[in-house]
Amino acid sequence: MILEHVAIWTNRLEELKTFYATYFEGIPNQKYQNATKGFQSYFLSFKSGARLELMSMAGIPENTNDTIRKQYQGIIHLAFGVDSMVEVDQKAFELQAAGFPILNGPRKTGDGYYEFETLDPDNNRLEVTTLFTGTP
Repeated sequence: MILEHVAIWTNRLEELKTFYATYFEGIPNQKYQNATKGFQSYFLSFKSGARLELMSMAGIPENTNDTIRKQYQGIIHLAFGVDSMVEVDQKAFELQAAGFPILNGPRKTGDGYYEFETLDPDNNRLEVTTLFTGTP
């Protein structure tokens, strides 16, 4: 079995599509629109085969989870894997230079990863990670 996709509601559909395409190499499909429901979405496909669905529709309430100061139960982050510690560092630098916050790291974790945490334009928490091998 595989994880086929994860979905995110957003009021910034085009901005999030551009973010995940630009910084995480997601390849978007053509926008789906259901005029009757006022629903719009994109699926972005990644090298791993997993997909991210970005969805927008009037009337969806704002998320009250504070992913920066206080986390709550439920899905809390998406993790993107790269091949090396150098790539983790490069991605952290790229995102920070583009104005996205680095919340934690890059750092070595107790469970064998080298990673950092950041936020997408909607404040969804993201990790960029690789297995820690002891060498860059």
